[in-house]
Order: sequence, then C-alpha cells, then structure tokens
Amino acid sequence: MAHLSEAEMINWMALYSATALCCAIAMALAILVLASRLWREKAWTQLHRPKDVVLFFPKTWWRWQKLYLLSTPVTLAIVSSFGSTLAWS
Repeated sequence: MAHLSEAEMINWMALYSATALCCAIAMALAILVLASRLWREKAWTQLHRPKDVVLFFPKTWWRWQKLYLLSTPVTLAIVSSFGSTLAWS
C-alpha cells in the first residue's frame, strides 16, 4: 500500500477542512431557517395534547434534516471546485 506524499496529505486535510466548514455553515443556516419558519407558523400554539408535544420533536427534526440535506449539492460543488484547484502531484 502506497503512502501519501506530504503535499497529498496537506491537500486531503484542506479538503476535509473545507468540507467541515461548508457543513457547519449549512447546519447553521438550516437551523436559522427552521427557527424562523417555526416562529412564523407559531408552531407551539398547535401543541394541545401530550401526543402533539411528543410528535413535535420528530417532525421538527425531519424538517431540519430536509433543509440540511438540500445543501448537499452546493457543498459538493464548492469542495469539488476547491479540490480541483489544488496541485496533487
């Protein structure tokens, strides 16, 4: 099994760092959008029964997941374009 050169190792660390940064931004934006939607809908006013309260958390989690996963193509495009600018040899 071949070992990575120093330049390749630095490039991989840069790619992982860029991916982590894009994912952190996407997570923060998804949380902000979800919070604003919940605030606009006043979602807590629909919690009348204990069942509604229990189901509120999985529904909110699913809504956040959908928002977060919508950022995947953008993250892949940004990281791919960044990776293509690196010198790999």
